[in-house]
Amino acid sequence: MDRIRILIVDDQRLMREGLRMLLEMEDDFEVVGEANDGQAALDACSQLAPDIVLMDIRMPGMDGVEATRRLLERNPSARVIILTTFDDDQYVFEGLRAGALGYLLKDLSGEELARAIRTVAHGGALVEPSVARKVFAEFARLKSEAREVGDLPSEPLSEREIEVLRLIAAGMSNREIAQQLFLAEGTVKNYVSNVLSKIGARDRTQAALRGRELGLI
Repeated sequence: MDRIRILIVDDQRLMREGLRMLLEMEDDFEVVGEANDGQAALDACSQLAPDIVLMDIRMPGMDGVEATRRLLERNPSARVIILTTFDDDQYVFEGLRAGALGYLLKDLSGEELARAIRTVAHGGALVEPSVARKVFAEFARLKSEAREVGDLPSEPLSEREIEVLRLIAAGMSNREIAQQLFLAEGTVKNYVSNVLSKIGARDRTQAALRGRELGLI
């Protein structure tokens, strides 16, 4: 693909400038803009159409969670990575439920950030390991509750669809799933659409969450 176009959203100017300098060292990245709050981020996304939005959580006015939710309502294909200092459970789950494809803490290295951006830009998802532990603990709790109430899809998933769902949860893109399962990429796209529809998920991140809630993966 062409250079990955990135929008940086953070209320701290120094952080925005530091991220810009760091990211522009990568040959395949282009920082197309900056925003200092959620509303400015929505406006910038409409004008600039970035491939990746690096979104802070706590900002004055509209916060990063609400901005992510509104952005994805307008453009479901948008790819948001939350980059924050906060790993509180509330922020983690609200950010992922809003549709973010990544949740990273600001103490990561430049190499780790670059790798995460490339992963999400190519259709994957990535969550900071310390955050992932919280998410998996919540998965386990929800899975137990789902089994108790029998909260299962009205139309069961086929074995192949469950296999695709597992690979989605592993962060694979459609192309990677196609290579793994020896299928055409278009066929995988159809499977992904069917999975999302059957389990009531809006995007790949929610599909992974929902699949674990239901005990499917």
